[in-house]
Amino acid sequence: MTVRHRQITLNFPFMSIRLYIGNLPQSFNDQELDALLKGAGEGIRFKPVLDRDSGSCRGFGFANVDDPKVADAIIEQLNGKDFCGSALRVERSERRDNNAGNRRGGQGAGNNQSQAARKANNKVVHSDGPAPEAPDPRWAGELSKLKDLLANQTTPV
Repeated sequence: MTVRHRQITLNFPFMSIRLYIGNLPQSFNDQELDALLKGAGEGIRFKPVLDRDSGSCRGFGFANVDDPKVADAIIEQLNGKDFCGSALRVERSERRDNNAGNRRGGQGAGNNQSQAARKANNKVVHSDGPAPEAPDPRWAGELSKLKDLLANQTTPV
């Protein structure tokens, strides 16, 4: 009996590397930054993070780079480099898991599990009353005097 094995090659699209580019001036020329990035290599797409109200740059953005070698070259060449009077900060960005840290409360794949874990925790977030294990520090001295008086009392209470 002859067994044949067939090799299957799966071609997954390469995920681009995301770079954080920070310490950008609020008003900068996109073409200047694009030219600076293109000087390190091809396949770079930059998107600044804009303020919702004013529409100006919030001082940082993200670049997607297709080639890991180009991403390393960008970090090496541009991190600390002067751009419009500011020293750029360039580093690899860590991707967030499905809606982890999403402030808008989106329903991601891992969100239902984290909600159940929070509900099962049963912790008190805020209480107006004093903590039972520690007296108010303003009255700690008076409380200790009162305890001494009660301890030295001879008549039953």
